[in-house]
Amino acid sequence: MDFAPSPSQARSTSEGITVRCWGTRGSIPSPGPKTVEHGGNTTCLEVCGPDLRIVFDAGSGIRPFGTDLVERGPNAVHIFLTHFHWDHIQGFPFFAPLYDPEDSIKVIGPKQKDIDVQNLFAGQMGPIYFPVPFSFVAAHMEFEHLNEGGYEVGDFELEVMRVRHPSFVIGYKIKIGGHVICFIPDNELEGDVYNELEPNFRKRLVDFCGDADLLLHDSMYTEEEYPHRAGWGHSTFEQTMRLGQDAGVKKLLFTHHDPMRTDYELSAIVAKMREDAARSGSGMIIEAAKEGVDYTMDGDA
Repeated sequence: MDFAPSPSQARSTSEGITVRCWGTRGSIPSPGPKTVEHGGNTTCLEVCGPDLRIVFDAGSGIRPFGTDLVERGPNAVHIFLTHFHWDHIQGFPFFAPLYDPEDSIKVIGPKQKDIDVQNLFAGQMGPIYFPVPFSFVAAHMEFEHLNEGGYEVGDFELEVMRVRHPSFVIGYKIKIGGHVICFIPDNELEGDVYNELEPNFRKRLVDFCGDADLLLHDSMYTEEEYPHRAGWGHSTFEQTMRLGQDAGVKKLLFTHHDPMRTDYELSAIVAKMREDAARSGSGMIIEAAKEGVDYTMDGDA
């Protein structure tokens, strides 16, 4: 089955490279009037180049992404996973291209000990959890492991790095069209729980994100909340901002929003972080990721 890029898949070629969050929440979907602005779907990120769209993680946000793909089909889709916690795969059984025999889907993600990627996905579609069995998938499927190193697809060059979160979890560095995008939705920047990833984890991470045009990083907690959740695998807004500054990131998007965090609270936190950054002399652009917004690499969203 041909997984070559198809120009018909690109959403737009007139605005350069674009990044769209189809899901920005962590843990569980949180729809409602208090999350309309930043979105209630769980993690799903699309990066759109001139000839190819690729997607990272398959939280509930991959369902509307799949609907958009179906309208442009047939499709050859690459899904890159950071890991297999529920909020990063729960949308996969509802991904419409799965059930189209004209579509091709390649899933790439880190192997978890002795369980491969295909069995991890098939398991969540077992009869205990889901009424439609994996055997009903009509699309041509391929699965690959990516625990370290890099991967190339079309004009995209990807690098991965293991990060600090329960299970084997990776972050992605995406290079396309002379731009660098880093996507690290689950990562505990501080604390002493994940010592197996030392030594020099912080330095390696700063180098990994160095001079990125755009960094999307886990910012689930406030400084006040973090002490009660240390070891859960997530970072604070302040910790993430310091990473962005140390790495020379041009634009930072806080993501993996706490499902209880309202739009009002997120906006207030962003305002404070911008004030703190200005006092430190940082010129980094700071925002909280919003569902459905196209962030262009050749200009502001």
